[in-house]
Amino acid sequence: MSFYKLIFSPTGGTEKVAAALAQAWSQPAETVDLSNAGSNFSKCAFGDGDTVLIAVPSFGGRVPKLAAERLAEIKGGSAKCVLVCVYGNRAYEDTLAELADIAESCGFRVTAAVSAIAEHSIIHQYAAGRPDARDMETLAAFSKQIQEKLALPGIPQKPEIPGSRPYKKAGGAGLAPKADKNCVNCGLCTKNCPAGAIDPSNVKSCSKGKCISCMRCVAQCPHQARRVNGAMVSAAALALKKACAGRKEPELFIAV
Repeated sequence: MSFYKLIFSPTGGTEKVAAALAQAWSQPAETVDLSNAGSNFSKCAFGDGDTVLIAVPSFGGRVPKLAAERLAEIKGGSAKCVLVCVYGNRAYEDTLAELADIAESCGFRVTAAVSAIAEHSIIHQYAAGRPDARDMETLAAFSKQIQEKLALPGIPQKPEIPGSRPYKKAGGAGLAPKADKNCVNCGLCTKNCPAGAIDPSNVKSCSKGKCISCMRCVAQCPHQARRVNGAMVSAAALALKKACAGRKEPELFIAV
């Protein structure tokens, strides 16, 4: 049996959760980076002897459109898969349901699903420092349960996964980061933008039509030269205050 991780993790939180969930696997997993704009995902094909972990963040309660499009190109080949969605302590709503539908349409066999929490990529005060030690302990326990399920012979039973169909309406345009005077035109943001939204010939620009507000350019800039409008972030933080109040915990969905 071979193990793989398909990960869309612009700012690293989803990647941390995926790594924690894969730790009980019997061998290291090869990673496919769904945020790499230069990859040809149609060449990714798996078989019924493989196990694949598919991990994405929740963008407004949905699978990020870019991640969904790239996943749709992949051939599941009846491989067992574990679904993971990561959110910033508000709600993941229809993310797992949508991810399950995408995975099954690609030919994967959904075996388990997990929701987990990571620091909000825009409003960092929500779920700050997560996944933390308590999360990692919970995810380690989930990992063992999933590994036991994967080791069972026969076709795995699909778990009950929360979410609604039709899915909630996708959100509109988000916050597009802009460069400030600290920008030295190093080009790192252009190279690593999942959406190709930053023009290599003008790295201080950002195409609002392409930008998905993933905040990778903000997180990775070595000069802290990219940022979003502070007033708009404050307004968004106030709007989400009630929904983000109280600590949400990771959840495991697995048929027993």
